[in-house]
Amino acid sequence: MVLAKVRALAIYFDSLNESNLPVFSGGELVSGRVVVEVTGDVRVKSLDIAARGVAKVRWTESRNTGANTAYTQNYTEEVEYLHHYDTLIGEERDEDCPEEGLTVLHAGVHEFAFSFNLPQMALATSFEGKHGSVRYWVKAELHRPWLRPVKAKKEFIVFEHIDINTPLLLASQAGTKEKTLCCWFCASGPISLSTKIERKGYTPGESIQIFAEVENCSSRVVVPKAALYQTQTFFAKGKGKQIQQLVSNLRGDPLPQGKSQSWEGKLLKIPPVSPSILDCPIIRVEYALVVYVDVPGGLNLSVSLPLVIGTIPLHASTTRTSSISSNCSTLSWLGLSGRPEAPPSYSELAISESHRRDCLQGCDRSDEEGEDLLTYITEFRYLPPPLYSEVDPYPDPVEVCGATDVRRPDTCPSR
Repeated sequence: MVLAKVRALAIYFDSLNESNLPVFSGGELVSGRVVVEVTGDVRVKSLDIAARGVAKVRWTESRNTGANTAYTQNYTEEVEYLHHYDTLIGEERDEDCPEEGLTVLHAGVHEFAFSFNLPQMALATSFEGKHGSVRYWVKAELHRPWLRPVKAKKEFIVFEHIDINTPLLLASQAGTKEKTLCCWFCASGPISLSTKIERKGYTPGESIQIFAEVENCSSRVVVPKAALYQTQTFFAKGKGKQIQQLVSNLRGDPLPQGKSQSWEGKLLKIPPVSPSILDCPIIRVEYALVVYVDVPGGLNLSVSLPLVIGTIPLHASTTRTSSISSNCSTLSWLGLSGRPEAPPSYSELAISESHRRDCLQGCDRSDEEGEDLLTYITEFRYLPPPLYSEVDPYPDPVEVCGATDVRRPDTCPSR
């Protein structure tokens, strides 16, 4: 049987990371091989490859136009990041002579190399969401006379690197809020929350140090908590669709009336997640740390601190500087700082040769740490699908006004 002569058509990439995954960044060379296995002589018109990179968004909404009339509105959008085409076997031939210039592959395994460079531009990071995705792939097609083409397709991963070693992402984040619980004309004391983290940028696998001060002067038992949320926003036809996912959380101890509680660097670990996507016009992936006080029977008191999840971890020298700066500012913010010590003299700053060699050895391991981080980040693509809660980022104005009208006025002034 003629079709049985092509036993296999497969695509292999030359560069794989430690998890045997093809991972690349903008401007890098992507190379590989198309392997064709045939059991006998096969005449081939052409072997073509196409590399594509596309961000796609799609969702549907039901609309009612009358008592018995309903229709479905589709929202779709697409952005192309990569389009490369190449012919590995064959050349342009005269259409009137289809048999001219055919290539014969003899029985066995044949390999054909391919390579191309990713564009030198801001590429969207590979991503899989509920209403959209960013995917990159290579597709091969083997064309034979009078027969359907044999096809193979393989995806690869692209990371748009985000370096958290920038002043903006190294800046500390802080917030303070207070609320008074009241029932009709009886008001209890206020609940206050102050929180701070040492920086805005983190990478997967790191732990966020949370500093917080909670004071409960109300008549209820409250619980301080913290949660890391991922927000996916999809845009199409001028409309947005938003998905919020809980990534990680922790809780403190119950706080009775008249008590306070301090978090002096409580740790919240970041699991394997997608890096932030901030430059794609139709898909955004953002993160926020929400520190809040769980109030039974009332609205929670919360402070939201925006985060950026990057791909390039904190440098060793930056870590020490950031830690010292953050600790000083945190102590000052909590009211625990004293008078600073005088700086050491220059004679005390001599560095031994052995200490210098140790530092140089530590710097040599920075590339290995970066590879480990990429391995850790790519794990998010193979986690089970999360539970989503859908929030409309552009609610109906009538509903918003209605929510405002039914809200009970605050008759109890805060402290």
